[in-house]
Amino acid sequence: MRKLSTAETLAAQIQDGATIAISGNGGGMVEADHILAAIEARFLQTGHPRDLTLIHSLGIGDRDSKGTNRFAHAEMLKRIIAGHFTWSPKMQELVKNNAIEAYCFPGGVIQALLREIGAGRPGLFTHVGLGSFVDPRNGGGKSNECTTDDLVELIEIDGETKLRYRPFKVDYAILRGTYADPRGNVSLEEEAIDMDSYSMALAAHNSGGKVFVQVRDVLEAGTIEPRRVKLPGILVDGIVEHREQPQTYLGGYDLTISGQHRRLSSNDAIELVSHPVRRLIARRAARELVAGASTNFGFGIPGGIPGVALREGVPYQSLWLSVEQGVHNGMMLDDALFGCARNADAIIPSLDQFEFYSGGGIDITFLGMGEMDQYGNVNVSHLNGNLIGPGGFLEIAQNARKVVFCGTFDAKGSKIDVTPDGLHIAQSGQIPKLV
Repeated sequence: MRKLSTAETLAAQIQDGATIAISGNGGGMVEADHILAAIEARFLQTGHPRDLTLIHSLGIGDRDSKGTNRFAHAEMLKRIIAGHFTWSPKMQELVKNNAIEAYCFPGGVIQALLREIGAGRPGLFTHVGLGSFVDPRNGGGKSNECTTDDLVELIEIDGETKLRYRPFKVDYAILRGTYADPRGNVSLEEEAIDMDSYSMALAAHNSGGKVFVQVRDVLEAGTIEPRRVKLPGILVDGIVEHREQPQTYLGGYDLTISGQHRRLSSNDAIELVSHPVRRLIARRAARELVAGASTNFGFGIPGGIPGVALREGVPYQSLWLSVEQGVHNGMMLDDALFGCARNADAIIPSLDQFEFYSGGGIDITFLGMGEMDQYGNVNVSHLNGNLIGPGGFLEIAQNARKVVFCGTFDAKGSKIDVTPDGLHIAQSGQIPKLV
């Protein structure tokens, strides 16, 4: 079976009303944007495909036009089920205006649910989300007024309350790799992360759907070693070769990020922490680090802690660091490249990382906070009228042995001076975080 195709040919196969799962992570990691662009172009030219359901676990896009922004057209999209939205302001606007149905679930839950769908099991049964906005008693993850169907329910197992996230059919999975061969075998060896590629492919294939993969190069048959294959050809229906495919939005391929090469210099990790207030908070948080502890860092201010810790002389080798995208150790990168690292010890599928987290594998985590009340309840998912989404927050916060929240007192318009004598708040922000 010939699997090599073009983005336009694959885009033409997407049917109206289809459910599409796409993999990726903010910063352009494993994002099949060449195929996504072709789907959007077809819609703008013909009005099809329309009434789609879009599924993704972590944020995808560039806060402008790429990634999930490609689907941010009211008639094109009917429903979105996702874990994070900040990389797509256009999608946030559709949700806010009740132009599409929107469900916000934990990122790890979405990945695990796709695995269960692929395995033919009756949904995902878990404690993750209990007591949060995902709990049916608190809205069930419905994120605007036009969203009414129940996709999660309370159940009792062995006398304990759990959540059941209901399964659904996946018609298409759109993924990205580095290399493919003519039989459809795909490797991700030079990508920054693996994400949830296999679970998405499994869900689509075993739902009777199709799996389309964008790669940088198509190689001769037999040249990809079996251990390098992450998606076996039996799961793959279409391959698009895109030679200009970058590893991230930075462009090109950095093999110290994918793990093929190691760089001795640590300057990259240090230089990323430039904002003085972020640096001050990160410095204080770094004092909580414990040698030998399994340590996680969240998106935002906590993402700068590894670089500051290194600058402050904390012995990096005494820590075991990880992020939900699947990276263990190395020089953790921040901001748009949060989720990857240079000189990592291991890069595993994001789903496997979430399993480690959900089972209690984290000793201490450092997380951001959007809002916090006097009782310590924290909101990171719905802020200032916008849907943000928890990403991996719930899996991490509900199961880590110690949680350290990092943030400022307010946002938008605050003026804070950091001097050798201390910190001075010259002007409070318009949006309070302590509520």
